[in-house]
Amino acid sequence: GEDEAGPRRLRAGAMAGFVRELERRDGPALRLEQRAAGGVGCVVWDAALVLAKFLETGVCPLARRHVLELGAGTGAVGIMAATLGADVTVTDLEELQELLMVNIENNKHLVTGSVRAKVLKWGEDVTEFQPPPDYILMADCIYYEESLEPLLKTLKDLTGPDTCVLCCYEQRTMGKNPEIERKYFELLQRDFELEKIPLDRHDEEYRSEDIHIMNIHRKQTVGPQ
Repeated sequence: GEDEAGPRRLRAGAMAGFVRELERRDGPALRLEQRAAGGVGCVVWDAALVLAKFLETGVCPLARRHVLELGAGTGAVGIMAATLGADVTVTDLEELQELLMVNIENNKHLVTGSVRAKVLKWGEDVTEFQPPPDYILMADCIYYEESLEPLLKTLKDLTGPDTCVLCCYEQRTMGKNPEIERKYFELLQRDFELEKIPLDRHDEEYRSEDIHIMNIHRKQTVGPQ
């Protein structure tokens, strides 16, 4: 099993938070505080870096678009979108709100759109997030089997016919991960069209063979009227 001393040692040393800088193409880096004490949501995962840097390539026009990030964690991806002119709502559980606020505050001078943090628990009511956003961003949101159904419900409830969902994830080969991943995409394909964004469209530096970005849209339920 996992070396018990490992995680604990990390937690002890980093209670106060440690800053990860994320370079931007034009202008100062984002400064993202992380927490080692608060479970998975509190460090900037590689998939978040890859997705944030992909947004900077400009493939998806973000200026003045409404953007919602699910499972935002540190807020890296959503805050990057806000520096590119989007109006962003970063969402996660109650216990991550303080970290999100800190990171929004630390980077607000770089934001050219707007950014705010809100609690969104997957599977629950999403009325306050209507109308559907132009973009939904997700980085590494698939790791618990229990969360697949609620996450899919939330995606269905939030997406309109024109919503573009960008889902970036690191392919993991350990334990139950491949099985959970397969199940997620299987369930997703019932209601959504999935298209993989080729690696050569990712940021030339922040890319990796085992990190994938999927472009996901609601299936059109009816043919042309």
